Amino acid sequence: MNTSTTDTREKILATAEQLIYQNGIQATGMDLLVKTSGVARKSIYRYFATKDEVAAAALHARDVRWMHWFKTETDKAQTPEARILNMFAVLKGWFESEGFCGCAFINTAGEIGDPNDPIRLIAKLHKQKLFDYTLQLCEQLDIEQPSALAKQLLILMEGAITTARVMGDYSAADSARDVAQLLLQQALL
Repeated sequence: MNTSTTDTREKILATAEQLIYQNGIQATGMDLLVKTSGVARKSIYRYFATKDEVAAAALHARDVRWMHWFKTETDKAQTPEARILNMFAVLKGWFESEGFCGCAFINTAGEIGDPNDPIRLIAKLHKQKLFDYTLQLCEQLDIEQPSALAKQLLILMEGAITTARVMGDYSAADSARDVAQLLLQQALL
């Protein structure tokens, strides 16, 4: 692909991602994508056969970018315990950022009923990656059941994200961090 082609495709994906994140998949139609991106409908269809293909590609790109950002920020802490607790500080910073609309993957999974739909599968893969990263941190601890702790931490993160979005309570990250600290203390006994 030449630079112009790559730029057009990236513009479509970036616009689709932002629209889906702000409005949801159902409210993001091709007309809105054309109007907002400034890319002609015919050009969009050159890259993507359907709106669902655009949505899936945009969510995949968000997954890659979000996971990279989350790991990079979390890994700034020095020890595995500190990195685990830092996950919640990173989440709180995200909650407090301009334009926070919750988790794009929780939001879109809630819109799609079929668990085998490609968009739901991307959401599931994103959550699996988050679990795998959390498990990787837990495996660096000297504990008997790192997988059990990773599952508990994932539930805390997901609960904090949902509470922040639905209730507007960004301190949910602090509350989840407090519980995570108790779980860590118990696991390290």
